Amino acid sequence: MKLSKNFKKVHKDLDLEKLYDPLEAIKILKEKSFVKFDETIDVSINLNIDSNKTEQNIKGVINLPKGTGKKTKVTVITSEDYYKDAKENGADQVGGIELIEKISSNKIDFDILIASPDMMPALGKVAKILGPRGIMPNPKLGTVTKEIGKAVKDAKSGQVKFKNEKSGIVHAGIGKLSFNEEDILLNLKTFYSSINKSKPDAIKGAFIKKVTIASTMGVGLKINQSSLR
Repeated sequence: MKLSKNFKKVHKDLDLEKLYDPLEAIKILKEKSFVKFDETIDVSINLNIDSNKTEQNIKGVINLPKGTGKKTKVTVITSEDYYKDAKENGADQVGGIELIEKISSNKIDFDILIASPDMMPALGKVAKILGPRGIMPNPKLGTVTKEIGKAVKDAKSGQVKFKNEKSGIVHAGIGKLSFNEEDILLNLKTFYSSINKSKPDAIKGAFIKKVTIASTMGVGLKINQSSLR
């Protein structure tokens, strides 16, 4: 009952069909928050794609300038030559074959897995475990690299992965409600710009149809795209 009352308060005086200036929308989400935990700010972008056509799907990684506010556990599987570089840049766990054996037993206690190219043949045997979870190292996502230190630093400082769903929507957490408004706005603009630049050559005309932001327990507000460019 209390939750229902709070939702009514959140929706009061809001026009859900309006296109909001992004800064105005961020302020509204802050003002309308009624929970005691630090909510995540989520962005959803509806794309003008046919996800059944491989050449129209997009995926990649984006480094948010103000971070995500989330603590990310990073594991590195590499040769001993890179151990020091990984640890100095904040890796939570560093190792070699012994970590692959751990993964094969379904012991996964990390959010991101980074590997050097020489370890990929050995990692192949746990691809069926890592793949469905979306954490199999991939050169296109920057998680298979010889630049181990940089990859760890990027992952720790606010890197988010994106991939469109079958419905053609891309979504991600771009910060916490406790961030100041300008920092949330900068992350939002960075995310929007990166998605826009990912437009496949096969797409003609407008690529992004709609942009919406919401807090974890809040309402979704449509954003005026012209203010993000």
